[in-house]
Amino acid sequence: MKKDTEQLENELAEAESVEDFLEENRKNFLDYTCAKYLSYLLVEKNLTKSEVIQKSELDQTYAYHIFAGRKNHSRLKIIALALSMKLSVEEPQRLLYYAGAKRLYVRNEWDSIITFALKNGKSVLETNELLKNSGESPLLGDNK
Repeated sequence: MKKDTEQLENELAEAESVEDFLEENRKNFLDYTCAKYLSYLLVEKNLTKSEVIQKSELDQTYAYHIFAGRKNHSRLKIIALALSMKLSVEEPQRLLYYAGAKRLYVRNEWDSIITFALKNGKSVLETNELLKNSGESPLLGDNK
């Protein structure tokens, strides 16, 4: 049975050697890239790339390149995909991690609005409206 992150953290804290910890837990490590995790989420959520891309408001070609692992992923574009997939709050955090992007941080006003939008199943357009009404930059606007 796979161990959850908390179990692994506890075992690592109590480990006498990192080599033993790694050997005992190798099967519990994840080998995801952003593209692999996106593919996993599509299957898990029973979604198609085309419907996710359409809802994301991203350029279609660019978005397909993200799914294929051929484009560097901006944080904003990953968040747009997360919103269009109606992901839970934790799933985009993992997606951002695999994309090499900064995770959402509730002490940041812009990030808090995005987190609220995720929790409430908002679309990209609805999220942009929330950001605009709060005086924040839009999701697909200037770089954040």
